[in-house]
Amino acid sequence: MARLKHALPDLKEARNRRKEETLRINFGIKDEYKEIGRGKTYNVVTYGCQGNEADSEVISGILEQIGYTHSDDTYKADVVILNTCAIRENAENRIWGVLGLLKGVKKEKKDMIVGICGCMPQEENATSKLMETYPFVDIIFGTHNIGNIPALLGECYQKNKKVVEVISTQGSILEGTPKIRLSKHKAWVNIMYGCDEFCTYCIVPYTRGKERSRAKEDIIAEVKALVEEGYQEITLLGQNVNAYGKDRNDGYTFGDLLYDLDKTGIKRIRYTTSHPRDLDDKTIQAMAECKSVMPQLHLPVQSGDDEVLKRMNRKYTHDEYMVLVNKLKAAIPDIALTTDIIVAFPGETEEQFQNTLKLVDEVKYDGAYTFIYSPREGTPAAKFTDQIPDDIAHDRLNRLIEKVNSYYLKGNERFVGTVQEVLVDGFSKNGEGMMCGYTKHLKLCHFAANDSSLIGKMVNVKITEAKTWFVIGEICE
Repeated sequence: MARLKHALPDLKEARNRRKEETLRINFGIKDEYKEIGRGKTYNVVTYGCQGNEADSEVISGILEQIGYTHSDDTYKADVVILNTCAIRENAENRIWGVLGLLKGVKKEKKDMIVGICGCMPQEENATSKLMETYPFVDIIFGTHNIGNIPALLGECYQKNKKVVEVISTQGSILEGTPKIRLSKHKAWVNIMYGCDEFCTYCIVPYTRGKERSRAKEDIIAEVKALVEEGYQEITLLGQNVNAYGKDRNDGYTFGDLLYDLDKTGIKRIRYTTSHPRDLDDKTIQAMAECKSVMPQLHLPVQSGDDEVLKRMNRKYTHDEYMVLVNKLKAAIPDIALTTDIIVAFPGETEEQFQNTLKLVDEVKYDGAYTFIYSPREGTPAAKFTDQIPDDIAHDRLNRLIEKVNSYYLKGNERFVGTVQEVLVDGFSKNGEGMMCGYTKHLKLCHFAANDSSLIGKMVNVKITEAKTWFVIGEICE
């Protein structure tokens, strides 16, 4: 296949934040592409965050609208799309491994179309590697090109050429896309896209574009439609949901949106991800007053040391973070707080790491995602010279995990003996005759039951036992 180069990623261009009005586009499909998938199958494989999962629902929706049907087997599908993550090196390494397997499959199934999308193609080095080392990949597109999938596939079929379209842009907002939601009772709802924080370790502002908020009318209409379809829970998505509305300059904030969504009739509202710098009093008030907003919050801290936070460009201090924690606990006394923590950030000393452990003791998180710092090419921290040796990094991670897990267990133990409302997700892998779901506080709960009609419904469960990562209970009669 000859290569047809539409556009290649440019990290310098991706960093630009021009004062331009965000372009809002209504999705549509040209007649010439509406049947190109007829008689063919597709499979979308998703890596990374909830934002990628939501994108994959859109990708699947578009593919089905142009005639494709879903295949459960990645290696037998006619079109395979890998929706990728770039936030850590391990995530990328998984993709290279899957591509190695697909290379062998494609030698036998020559008509298979292999596509790569998501955050990885937005990186210059990743796209270069894809083009040089994996020439069998037919379509490469980025986070800003999802709406153009029909045309990309059409060109690949019609001209029998590799198609590369990765636009480095501030980003637009695409409305009206079809979605194939993976759940019938829980839904992702994007409220904004992009990030303007530019933490020194993070590639996301380069891969996802500037912060741009959807119109409140479009969000509210989407949630109302979900309520009518029987959905019980939504999770509002954005790289920094607390910044919702700031780009629109109309005074309508994230807190206002929570109040309005509370009126739609949706039973449960969650949101992620939050940046502490933009968590304001109105949002905390809305969490306390809105019945549908769950008493649970993921509030990434990354480090408990002020100097490390400054080098990370997090724009808050330990004390400022604790002010927010104390406000949250005062407004929602039983709130379950979780977080993200990075260890072994360049230059982190043992004393600075100890400050992170002290913060965990102060907050008493109900859980945490813990990571060793992973250099991302193109970010400022990747050029820092004082990288931490692997043995020290893993030692710190292990000590942090031990402390976090102790509070994880305590956070679950506080619910033993109480009755909790559980939204049933399905049958449990924890044992035969068991089902599972999540409480309001996002506690995974396993309970004895064997009734598929319960899936998607709320049940009251008395918690009888707490484990580190889940609780066990009995359905109340």
